Amino acid sequence: MRSESVITMSEVKNAAGFRIQPADCEHHGAFEQRVTMLMGREIVGRCPECEKVALAEREAKQLAEETRLKREAMTRKLGSALIPKRFADRTLANYRVEHEGQRKALAYCTRYVAAFEEIERTGRCLMLLGKVGTGKTHLGAGMANELMRNTSATAVYRTVGAVLQSIRATYDRHSEQAEADILSSLIEPSLLVLDEVGVSKEQPSEFELTTLFSIINGRYEQMRPTVVISNLQASQLRHAMGERCYDRLREGGGVVVPFEWESHRGKEEF
Repeated sequence: MRSESVITMSEVKNAAGFRIQPADCEHHGAFEQRVTMLMGREIVGRCPECEKVALAEREAKQLAEETRLKREAMTRKLGSALIPKRFADRTLANYRVEHEGQRKALAYCTRYVAAFEEIERTGRCLMLLGKVGTGKTHLGAGMANELMRNTSATAVYRTVGAVLQSIRATYDRHSEQAEADILSSLIEPSLLVLDEVGVSKEQPSEFELTTLFSIINGRYEQMRPTVVISNLQASQLRHAMGERCYDRLREGGGVVVPFEWESHRGKEEF
């Protein structure tokens, strides 16, 4: 009677092209080392604990690199928004509320940001109008900052004066920018915060009216929302921007938020 041979686990492993042998790691002690045959060469496995440490280090480096790239991308994004240094840290959360008027203004702006996905689809505009020093720019910059930090939306903050100056500069034959480039940079972002509209109550020039219409109408045609900030009342804003601009801002349920309280500048205690 023929006795049946018994195949050992070691023989199975060798047949599969690898074997397990005892080994010792200077950091983690004894372990079972895998030795693989590859094209006539032996590939000796590392200590499993050392592999875990190396994997954790690689993942940490990858995470650090991803964080660095995200931070750089956010820095570029915020930089392209052109928000002045004074307002770069403004958020809706650090807007100081001391009375009902401020509470309502903050609530409007907070809802606008919260509903921005829908706002983008409709192009609904917002107008922050009223007295000097009442926090309009804080809220406008705060909305832009929060959208850029917490969503994929892009935003640009500009004063009308800066826009007009930039466009005039393109008329110099040595200018590297064209007027169309300036207008495109204001029409393309998800949100435009346009400040100091009608800063002078005098009759706006034809150049100013034409420029404002190009911006507002360009965004209107693309159904992109605009936040307009002005020290004027609604009736005065219509005159300062022109009838066509004002009507486009109001179309689709554009909201006017009044800022009727006195300026708080210079009232803070040291």
